[in-house]
Amino acid sequence: MTQPDNIMEIFKLLDKSNCRKCDEPTCLAFAAAVFKGQKQLNECPNLENEIIERYDGAASNQMPLEREAEEAMKQLKTKITKIDLSLSAQKLGAKFSDGKLTIKCLGKGFSIDTKGNITTEIHVHSWIVIPVLNYILNGAGIPASGKWVPFRELDGGKTWHRLFGQRCEKPLKKVADTYTDLFEDMIRLFDGRQVENLYSSDISLVLHPLPRVPILISYWKPEPEEGLESDLSIFFDSTAEENLNIESIYLLSTGLVIMFEKLALRHGEP
Repeated sequence: MTQPDNIMEIFKLLDKSNCRKCDEPTCLAFAAAVFKGQKQLNECPNLENEIIERYDGAASNQMPLEREAEEAMKQLKTKITKIDLSLSAQKLGAKFSDGKLTIKCLGKGFSIDTKGNITTEIHVHSWIVIPVLNYILNGAGIPASGKWVPFRELDGGKTWHRLFGQRCEKPLKKVADTYTDLFEDMIRLFDGRQVENLYSSDISLVLHPLPRVPILISYWKPEPEEGLESDLSIFFDSTAEENLNIESIYLLSTGLVIMFEKLALRHGEP
């Protein structure tokens, strides 16, 4: 039985029709569920039996996601030890001193030394560590263009954009609807910067999860008298994929939303 190595390997087996007959919103979401062991390939009605027999059940033997993330971080740290951090700092908008490269993530310091040791002012979690290390290793250092595009218009976003909407934009809109201090906290706690009248939204705010990978969050308040619900969109600089791969962009965005959800939950506690 062939063992798929990652979600995208499973996704390539599917017909990308997003038919929803498997009870998942997209084929990519189905692939993720198969990889996690939550579903089996035979739940896809469009796959040939030969493919199902070759792969089905293999994904359930995958290591838990937490272990997979730990292994990914370990491999990236090993790669970090083999590059010149001072040169990386020069092109990535980072600083290098005392053998450490220091980058600003949401206004907070994140440092890594030549041995791969991390020190940071923010909680060390895979959703931030993996994108930061990928940024250091592979970022081209291209300055932001100032041209904002939705996730689906990024080259790699064409496949992921439905999942991005479900896992990032929709949950963050829910937070914005219920947590009135969200954007104020983004400015105060995470070095956000409000911008005026972008996309005719009620609130537009720029965050810098990484120095050359800014994101723009635009929020439209509900207008009950007009019968209009609220709306929220997340935009990226058109150069984003020059500095960070699409998987890390997605992971970083998902992690930000989880962080804001937890912030709103703490705020609502008595």
